[in-house]
Amino acid sequence: MSNLVIRLASEADLPAIREIYNHYVHTSKATFQLELDTEGERLAWFRARGEKHPATVGVIDGEVVGWGSLSPWKERAAYDRTVEASVYVRADRHHRGIGRALLADLVERAKALGHRVIIGGACTEHPASIALQASLGFIPIGTFRAVGYKFGRWLDVTYLQLELTGGAPRDAAP
Repeated sequence: MSNLVIRLASEADLPAIREIYNHYVHTSKATFQLELDTEGERLAWFRARGEKHPATVGVIDGEVVGWGSLSPWKERAAYDRTVEASVYVRADRHHRGIGRALLADLVERAKALGHRVIIGGACTEHPASIALQASLGFIPIGTFRAVGYKFGRWLDVTYLQLELTGGAPRDAAP
């Protein structure tokens, strides 16, 4: 893990990002997407990102082993400083600290970009994802019951949030 480099993603990284993500589409409840991500969809996703919503990759020995992104939480202007964090690690690289490093990097990027709150979520059947977020200071804010249907059953999602320090006080205008 000591040679993990986290950097902004480029279009050249999209095949690896897509491969990592698509593994979870058909094998896991880590995403509630049901159909594999196409090249065109992933390219559109990447090109729609602005500087306030970066995508990153974790690279070891020239290989992309994970990725993360900050995305808008909601489209309304009042949510402008709230983002959602996503992290995916290649299945053969779990339990090596890569996910934690990617999420910690996203937290630092969110602070530097002036975001106020990061939202994270995970299927309740992925306690490691919830524990990862909690280990970085995210606090549970609620569980939505039976909101996703995958693999023949209804699934729950727990959401967590991290209020970033150094941002505007709770009652201050942006």
